[in-house]
Amino acid sequence: MDDRTRGRGTNPLRRKADRTRTRLRAAFAVACLIAVVCGVAVGRAAWTESSRAAETVARHRHEVRAVTVGETTYRAGARPSGTPVTVAPATWHDPPERSHTGTVPVPAGTRKGDTVRIWVDDVGNAATAPPGRADVALDAVGFGMGALTGILLVSGLVVHAGLRIVDARSARAWETEWEAVEPLWSGRLRPGQGADDG
Repeated sequence: MDDRTRGRGTNPLRRKADRTRTRLRAAFAVACLIAVVCGVAVGRAAWTESSRAAETVARHRHEVRAVTVGETTYRAGARPSGTPVTVAPATWHDPPERSHTGTVPVPAGTRKGDTVRIWVDDVGNAATAPPGRADVALDAVGFGMGALTGILLVSGLVVHAGLRIVDARSARAWETEWEAVEPLWSGRLRPGQGADDG
């Protein structure tokens, strides 16, 4: 009878360690699929939440015209690796009867007396621009990739550890089996074995 007709589990050369390795690799493949699904789900949730937050911020921000009242300088970026931002002291009115003065970001090359557009909040104080679609998309991609990477790293480490354990057990089993078979296979006598012992 052909061994191929009896199914995969009946191969006498396929050891328990081989089946365990196959299961571990299949589990990692499933974990990869789960990671993709979770990454997409987290990314979508982050997109929805960031979009709502951006809309809320946008409702409380608007642009006004400001006039620079001093020379431009450079301010360090928001992050240590960020590029410097060109700023200048400026004055603006918002609401129209209330005057504000502050240092605001301006385009490079702005001179004293130039008019620039700045973002302000509901009470007229200088504020950052509301997040745009690119910012929302970057947040969503970042959270999604973080979830995907985290799941892949954890599952990869678990599978790697499992494979190492299986390999170590398999190597010990091979040594034990070889100790029993090697004297018969090589024809050498074991210590304490006589010539007539078989």
